[in-house]
Amino acid sequence: MAKKNEIRHSGKVLEMTPDFTTVQIMVSSACSSCHAKGLCGMSEEEEKVIMVPTDPYAEYNVGDEVQVYTKMTMGLKAVWISYVIPLAVLMILILSLSSVIANELMLGLAALAGVALYYFGIWLFRDRLSDEFVFYIK
Repeated sequence: MAKKNEIRHSGKVLEMTPDFTTVQIMVSSACSSCHAKGLCGMSEEEEKVIMVPTDPYAEYNVGDEVQVYTKMTMGLKAVWISYVIPLAVLMILILSLSSVIANELMLGLAALAGVALYYFGIWLFRDRLSDEFVFYIK
């Protein structure tokens, strides 16, 4: 039974090594469960491959169906890092630079450059962040 503080996905084990287990999960949008998805063409369903630390006492093998989970707080943290903070950076730059830069095109480009720098910083710290965002298999 799923706990309220967990995010779960069904997946299939693709590969197992002593360090990591590779699991393929199907990620679907809210539209994919709609009864009219075949008519509207808006449904999105894609396969994702994730790396999960291998449990040395694991009782699953390649090809087995497993449940992959993470804590809900990790999902909320990911939303903050990828959406909320960049939006705040964008808004702060637009509001603060609007009094300095008169040309709106240059203002927009400067604000977008600031957000690009933010995402570049995230990319630089990707190894550190990947240590925090861990999935587990049950």
